Amino acid sequence: MVSKFDELELNKLENQVDNGGGGAWEYLCLVRKLKVRRSDKVLKHGLSILNDPNKRSNLGGDEWILYEQVAIAAMDTQCLDVAKECVKVLRKRFPDSKRVGRVEGMLLEAKGSWAEAEKAYSSFLEDNPLDQVIHKRRVAMAKAQGNTLEAIEWLNKYLEIFMADHDAWRELAEIYICLQMYKQAAFCYEELILAQPTVPLYHLSYADVLYTLGGSENLQTAKRYYASTIELSGGKNTRALFGICLCTSAIAQLTKGRNKEDRSSSDLQSLVATALEKDYKRRAPSKLPLLTSALRSLKLSS
Repeated sequence: MVSKFDELELNKLENQVDNGGGGAWEYLCLVRKLKVRRSDKVLKHGLSILNDPNKRSNLGGDEWILYEQVAIAAMDTQCLDVAKECVKVLRKRFPDSKRVGRVEGMLLEAKGSWAEAEKAYSSFLEDNPLDQVIHKRRVAMAKAQGNTLEAIEWLNKYLEIFMADHDAWRELAEIYICLQMYKQAAFCYEELILAQPTVPLYHLSYADVLYTLGGSENLQTAKRYYASTIELSGGKNTRALFGICLCTSAIAQLTKGRNKEDRSSSDLQSLVATALEKDYKRRAPSKLPLLTSALRSLKLSS
């Protein structure tokens, strides 16, 4: 995830390069470092360096990294002739390179030659079953073809080997949510929380899934995880505040007055309502009447 500072720095440098202020190579390096995809800009500024013999020679060994970066950007923007030329140059320079082979596989994907790409990736995995990049390419290829179930299958196989890949767990959870497989998504978020218990986003996402599942037990647990999200984010997560309101209202409807809320729960409800009203007064005062009305309908107005 790119920090606000890094994003500002990247945008500043991009604006500088776009306006002829120089720094194209520094911009391309930063794009690579932050692992962002600004393919149209990478293609434009990368080619401006590669097509200039003097600029290209000044790169030294980094020339080949730039060829790879431009090739991938060209695939993203469907400039397949450019990608093909970049891959051709890389293959000539590194005839036995597995890394170049991966890029060739990606070019096959970009052309829509799925069977050929799968054949190439299978060959790579026979040589090295622990090649993370190739495993991820299989997932990406399945998603690109709209084969969601196959993407799930490849992701699960990948996570059997690389269980500590948090991004993969999160991607799997998001796919399950799209398919309304909420119990499976909840399992993914449980794994993420076990691995990184101080990340508010995982607590929030888990609570959202539990709230969607519904039922008294799930709602109570969702409420606790919304509360932990608020604690971990310093009380500044508006979504989690609303989550507690919705859980409280849903629990009340389920119990229908059979069970009285304990004092700590009542105090929490009051604190949440007050926090939301304070937040809206500061950031969106014109929306405050809407908030008040919403809280009143949930019987949570402070």
